[in-house]
Amino acid sequence: MPIKAISVAAAASIMLLSASAAVRAQDAPATQDMPPAVDIYSDIDAKVVLDARLIALKTVIGLTPDQEKLWSGFETALRNAAADALARGKQRAEAGPPADFVDVLDRVADAEITRGQALKAVAAAARPLVASLSEEQKRRIPAFLGMVDNANGPQPTADLWIFEDEN
Repeated sequence: MPIKAISVAAAASIMLLSASAAVRAQDAPATQDMPPAVDIYSDIDAKVVLDARLIALKTVIGLTPDQEKLWSGFETALRNAAADALARGKQRAEAGPPADFVDVLDRVADAEITRGQALKAVAAAARPLVASLSEEQKRRIPAFLGMVDNANGPQPTADLWIFEDEN
């Protein structure tokens, strides 16, 4: 299935889920009656989810034995980027509120610079593996990583699952 078709299907699913969540929210009791939210997404949860995604990505690509030898550098770079994003997310959660909009801009800039450096490391590690892949194998990767099919603008880094624990 082409990336664009996957993106359209994903967008339709998200819209339906959002609409049903909005309807449920209208019927839900007032927040004063609700217990406080509990963050149950632990470091172990993050590791398990990342492990599953990497196994799935490797399966989706369908590596040959020769390509398998090039996988470890790419996997390490993805793991490092995801671990750093998780640490930044915790740091952001513990930080005090921004003083003003300039502080917000500074924080966004710092996050983008750091994500950019992580993406450079992932791209460098991916090059040898990707060079060995068939066109069919290459087509399977972008959508799986969370990349959007957007010819009109850049890929928002926050949309990539390797950075989701930062948000």
